[in-house]
Amino acid sequence: MTDYLRDLGERAKAARIEAQKLSAGQKNTVLFSAAEELVLATETILEANEKDVQNGLQHNMPQGLVDRLRLTPERIEGMADGLRQVARLEDPIGEVVSMKKRPNGLLIGQKRVPLGVVGMIYEARPNVTSDTFGLCFKTGNAVILKGGSDAIHSNREIVKVLRCAIEKNGINPDVLQFVDDTSRETAAEFMKMNGYLDVLIPRGGRGLIQAVVNNSTVPVIETGTGNCHIFVDETADQEMACRILVNAKTQRIGVCNAAESLVVHKNIAESFLPKAARALAEAHEVELRADEKALPFLPQARQAEEADWGTEYLDYILSVKVVSDLDEAIEHINRYNSGHSEAIITNDYNNAQRFLDEIDAAAVYVNASTRFTDGNEFGFGAEIGISTQKLHARGPMGLLALTTTKFIIYGNGQIRP
Repeated sequence: MTDYLRDLGERAKAARIEAQKLSAGQKNTVLFSAAEELVLATETILEANEKDVQNGLQHNMPQGLVDRLRLTPERIEGMADGLRQVARLEDPIGEVVSMKKRPNGLLIGQKRVPLGVVGMIYEARPNVTSDTFGLCFKTGNAVILKGGSDAIHSNREIVKVLRCAIEKNGINPDVLQFVDDTSRETAAEFMKMNGYLDVLIPRGGRGLIQAVVNNSTVPVIETGTGNCHIFVDETADQEMACRILVNAKTQRIGVCNAAESLVVHKNIAESFLPKAARALAEAHEVELRADEKALPFLPQARQAEEADWGTEYLDYILSVKVVSDLDEAIEHINRYNSGHSEAIITNDYNNAQRFLDEIDAAAVYVNASTRFTDGNEFGFGAEIGISTQKLHARGPMGLLALTTTKFIIYGNGQIRP
């Protein structure tokens, strides 16, 4: 490990001791201050962000990723509002989640405590910088951020603003650390900081996530890509289904909760698919990749290939499959999904319940867009990522996902016989 990373780790470990002692009031004051400083620094943040955007365009960055990277005054205000919302949430640290008396008189309970030092490695999403800081700080954790080269100027400026706000309030700014070196060698070493990091969270594309999962010596909370499906059942309100599909596919293409695949019951394929194609075209030109059963109703579509069923496009592309019944829909979605977000559009209560019960994903919807899988929309203020694994955390990760518990035991002289 380089001296540079070792120094960051040492400083973060020292700062976490201070962070875990902060009161809820102290933490909230810093978060409100940081939100104000972000808004005040809008112009300088946008100038830094423009450098990243131009670099991305020059290197032919996909449209969806450029959208993720680009900041606007509204998005910076959204970042600030995320910090304010986290400040307004109840502080989970110190909560006693259970307390029971044993026959020998011992009182045994569990108390919620910080994880310690959180490592975050992520790609071209500058808003992750402020969201991660806010959630980690509120939960008494120190955090070391490792952003990608695509957003280096944006992240550097945002961290500078946040650390300034922390220091202005008399808190050690080392609770927030930033790895300024974007080399692959440093990224590889960052994944092996098990003496300093208590947990490592990757957020980005499949390649980044798999690299972290396969190479990290630090415990990993795995966030996942989003190959999300909309299944339109034969009893669906077709106008509602079109509205949901358009929102899920076209509102923002570069996000993990955008729909990538449309699955339609065979009994409504002839009537629904042309409607869906028209609705999508009115919102934005979307390339359709359809199976043999869907192609007759979508003359503008191209033949889907096997790879299309499992692809997170992050683009104006949608795979389309026609299925015989709910069983085939569930089997197809569970085979190809990424465990993120899945939706059924239906007026059949039993089908809705079966879909909820049998689909294996972090978030499962009935008659709503997958775009709602988001920490802010779920009332968490912000999110550190969307976990698609099943241990410790699943779905949008808010404050509770950044805590663990320890047992606390009260006695009055008991000894074990």
